[in-house]
Amino acid sequence: MSLVRRSSVFDPFSLDLWDPFDSMFRSVVPSAGASDSETAAFANARIDWKETPEAHVFKADLPGVKKEEVKVEVEDGNVLVISGQRSKEKEDKNDKWHRVERSSGQFMRRFRLPENAKVDQVKAGLENGVLTVTVPKAEEKKPEVKSIQISS
Repeated sequence: MSLVRRSSVFDPFSLDLWDPFDSMFRSVVPSAGASDSETAAFANARIDWKETPEAHVFKADLPGVKKEEVKVEVEDGNVLVISGQRSKEKEDKNDKWHRVERSSGQFMRRFRLPENAKVDQVKAGLENGVLTVTVPKAEEKKPEVKSIQISS
């Protein structure tokens, strides 16, 4: 079975980036990059990071990924690592594929957390294909101001 991964038709919603050397390189080394193109869209999982007054919140769209396939870790004391894998759908030799657009493969993203992150209180949840990681922030210590009376 042969699957066509790319099309010559312009698709404005595609995540594929045009590489002028891609076809030239593939003609010289036919098998090169085959697994890369299969996982390219998923390998660079898109993640939003916002800061609220209470926490740093990370959100990643991971449709079709089970919580057992995702890992959230803190390494080196302040680096948040979000990684996982979406398994490839099993192919039956009797199936006739017309289009394959969903990606599979591994992904990993790393974020250096600021000093005010409470890395021992990180929480993560996966709901409706959206991973949400919340990293609480330590309260900022306000400078103590002491009023001094002026004597006459």
